[in-house]
Amino acid sequence: MNKKSRHVQVMGILNVTPDSFSDGGDFFDVSLALARAKGMQKEGVDIIDIGGQSTRPGAEIISVDEELRRVVPIVKAVRKALPLVPISVDTNRAIVAEAALHAGATMINSLGGFHFDEMLAGVVAKARCPIVIYHIKGEPASMQKGTITYKNVVRDVDTFFAEQIAIGTKYGVKKNQYILDPGIGFGKSDEHNIKLIREFGYFLKWKLPLLIGVSRKSHLGRILQSKLGLKKVPLPTERVEAGLAEAAIAVQNGASIVRTHDVLATKKFLSMLEECI
Repeated sequence: MNKKSRHVQVMGILNVTPDSFSDGGDFFDVSLALARAKGMQKEGVDIIDIGGQSTRPGAEIISVDEELRRVVPIVKAVRKALPLVPISVDTNRAIVAEAALHAGATMINSLGGFHFDEMLAGVVAKARCPIVIYHIKGEPASMQKGTITYKNVVRDVDTFFAEQIAIGTKYGVKKNQYILDPGIGFGKSDEHNIKLIREFGYFLKWKLPLLIGVSRKSHLGRILQSKLGLKKVPLPTERVEAGLAEAAIAVQNGASIVRTHDVLATKKFLSMLEECI
């Protein structure tokens, strides 16, 4: 790897929800969200990812109107205050994506790609904007319930990417608009998550940007509890180092974007990682 020619981008998470697993309610207000966005800019964020629908396990699906009410004013405020920072919106709804792009967003981050709303492909094609396609098996409300099975999780996620790109192509989305994310924690066991991290480089076959998002996720807490013999599962804010360890493996295997709640810690970590690999 030529460290001089590769810069790993940091995508900062800005959840404007009352119920996200780690920061639910922290930025559920335009002024609070804007303050956090400005803070992330000072910390060196490359992309700010705004989400109004929680995708934590068991999350209830909100109405389109409610998602619009949460997201659009904050996109407008962030765009006005930070005119040069790329803004991503975490949504899989065509109506929300279109409104967010009109308000100043520059890319879409879609759970399930076009699976939940195929019309999203038309919006992305018209806007000619980047779209992150991230994998999920099932739906957020039920994705972590019961026994989760795959024939081969890496190959099954790869098939999902092929299917979503085919849908996008039908609507006119160009291949260079895609960013791929295997969706760590979305309908996967701890073993599936680790396998995807270990074999992350498999997805380089697409010759597209790859995104890794493991920040503060629950499987990190369970693994830490087991490895360290802890009485309790560490809280989300106590899983930062574990997430950076997984991100390191993914970056070494081709990830070019790291999505995180902890922008400054991730920025420092990547600065040294890029220097050493």
